[in-house]
Amino acid sequence: MEFQPSDEHMAFQRVVRDFALREIAPKAQEWDEAGRLPVTLIHALGDLGLFALPFPEAWGGSDDFLSLCLAIEELGRVDQSVGITVSAGVGLGATPIFRFGTDAQRARWLPDLLTGRALAAFGLTEPDAGSDAGATRTTATRQDGQWVLNGAKAFITNSGTAITALITVTAKTVENQISSFVIPAGTPGLTVAPAPRKLGWHASDTHDLSLVDLVLPDDALLGAPGAGYKNFLSILDDGRIAIAALAVGCAQACLDHAVDYAKARSAFGGPIGRFQAIAFALADLSVAVENARNLTYKAAWCKETGRPFRQEAARAKLYSTEAAVSATRVATQVFGGSGFMEETAVARLYRDAKILEIGEGTSEIQRLVIARGLGLPVQ
Repeated sequence: MEFQPSDEHMAFQRVVRDFALREIAPKAQEWDEAGRLPVTLIHALGDLGLFALPFPEAWGGSDDFLSLCLAIEELGRVDQSVGITVSAGVGLGATPIFRFGTDAQRARWLPDLLTGRALAAFGLTEPDAGSDAGATRTTATRQDGQWVLNGAKAFITNSGTAITALITVTAKTVENQISSFVIPAGTPGLTVAPAPRKLGWHASDTHDLSLVDLVLPDDALLGAPGAGYKNFLSILDDGRIAIAALAVGCAQACLDHAVDYAKARSAFGGPIGRFQAIAFALADLSVAVENARNLTYKAAWCKETGRPFRQEAARAKLYSTEAAVSATRVATQVFGGSGFMEETAVARLYRDAKILEIGEGTSEIQRLVIARGLGLPVQ
């Protein structure tokens, strides 16, 4: 078994890390307080080629999902909001168009999505259909050769930025059949609600959506009729690996900050890192980070090599996100009162981490997927 990334992967990771430390880290607190990311940053990330990484060379990518995970991890080490913006922009935004879109849909949307000139959103969650995505209440009715959509979506990432170009949504077309559609930004009948106040990910764009008598042409259908639910769930398998990578970045950042602080902070005549209570907690955290990284990149490797990866993605997402939440608790405890102050990075990471256990499938859903993979008739 080979656990060392290739020289090319390591070189790419250094490029992203250097960019993150130079262009993102000094401004992360400012963006968190403002509650938004500048469009210029999205364009710069596009110039690095991050949005195209897992796509074929014909579309400007390198067909390399592992590199995307490495990039998301490095971005997440300095700013979780930036990491989720890229993760969602690729996995939830561009991937449905690439995987299920027609040639015309690909030609229209992908060039801008894969270069960071535009973002796309993924409308699956609803006020009454979160983990139970099959309970979708949004409807799409066929009328005079067009589709008329009515319903609501909740907590949709990248749906209201200045460069959001489209939103893909699921909707019931007939009883017990869910299809998916492409809604261009600005379509009459689409209302993007004001951004809500969130515990964390302050600079990540999030909105609720309302669809009222929204009319779409016949060619707005994304994928085969009735395949929307199945197709969107397959998108989540990819996204769970990316979220796991984001969680690894969070946990690694907590370990880095806490170790540095434990070496520098003096109490009772020396650095606090000499006390076993702190040293052992950080030793355990280092094990959790290593385990999370190995699970995450094994899942990415399974995907890249064409192996089944649903179980691996669920394991990686479950373990890594719960490890990240624990890591923020350990780090803020090491920092003591300073860790409760908003100007410290660990305080922001503490707020940001919780959603990792919820988005793109809660920890409970991951356990359900894993248990069913074991052959258990769990409900």
